Parts: sequence; C-alpha cells; structure tokens
Amino acid sequence: MSARFGLRSLASLTACCAVGMTIAGTAAHADTKDEKILLKGSTTASYFWDDGSGRAGDTGLPASGKPMQKGLAASPSWPLMTEGYVVYKGKKAPFFVGDRGPGEPSNRGIMLDLDAKTFAELTGGTFNPNTLHVDGIGGQGHIKVEYVITKWGPGVGKKNHPVPFSTGAWSRRDRNPAPPPEQDEQDQQAGGRSVPAAR
Repeated sequence: MSARFGLRSLASLTACCAVGMTIAGTAAHADTKDEKILLKGSTTASYFWDDGSGRAGDTGLPASGKPMQKGLAASPSWPLMTEGYVVYKGKKAPFFVGDRGPGEPSNRGIMLDLDAKTFAELTGGTFNPNTLHVDGIGGQGHIKVEYVITKWGPGVGKKNHPVPFSTGAWSRRDRNPAPPPEQDEQDQQAGGRSVPAAR
C-alpha cells in the first residue's frame, strides 16, 4: 500500500466518522439536563419514516436536508432544527425538527410527527424496516405526548405552541417567541416531576 493511498483512506475515514458523529449527536444533545425550558405543552403525535424510498406513503427526504434518523421529528409550524423532548407514560425521548408535517392531520390536532423508531421505543413496539411501520402495538398510530422545547431553530417558523400546517406559520419568521415558563415550573421539571400541559 502506498503512503498516498493510506493518507487518502485515513482522510476518508476521518470525514465519515465526523459526519456520523454529527448525525448521531443532532438529537442526543436535546436531552441535556441543564438546558433551559422554552416551551412546554401537550399534543397528539403520529409517526413517519421518510427515507426517500417511496414506500408506505414516504414523501421524500426530510426538508432539513438531514437524513432520516431516530430523533428526527416533523412539525407543522416550529422552525427546522428546533430541539426538545417528548414524554409518554413516563418515557422520555429527545427530538429535533428535521421535517415539515403532519399536513392535513394537523388540522385535527395532530401537531407532531415522531420518527417511527422513537414512536416504537415509546410505545413498546418494533420498527419494521420493510414496511416502515411500527409493529406490535395493535395498529396504534397516535399517542398523546407532553412536549418540551429546549432550543429554537434559527430559521422561519412559529416559536410558540404548534398550529396547523395550513396556517403557513412554518414559512414566516417569528420575531415574538413565547415567553419561557416560570422558573418554579422549570425547577419542578428539573426535579423529575411530570411536565404540566399547556395552559
């Protein structure tokens, strides 16, 4: 093996590792305990898995340009790259907004689309990579979750409780974000108590 080939291989390996760590770390740091709570509430969540394969209603790759992955969620109104976590029956899962949606279901109060792997983990199901569905949960496609936002994305979108996709809030810059919850509520959350629903 030549020295030039070895250096090129090392550079390729380093680049791949850096990309992998960036992708893996995108959602993971949303679960940091010291992060400030910017917004909290509750909504109904569905699930999706858009890997660009065109299977099972797949609409293409996510709007953020990030590849489909565990922790990537879709919101009808929050800015892309917004970070936070959801709580379902005591289970907590981090997410970041990497796509837009749900579309029409958001008119019926379904304001968050979790990735299928996170949905499976929260509900005790199993993600099926062949069908892109969650098996073992009796066809359940919606769950009531509590959400907590810890970081707003930098782009356009509503920095407040979610609104339906049809409002177009996802395309406008929000210069008046929701005020963070009171400090005593944040202290309760840090103590491990349940997240209160939106008022």
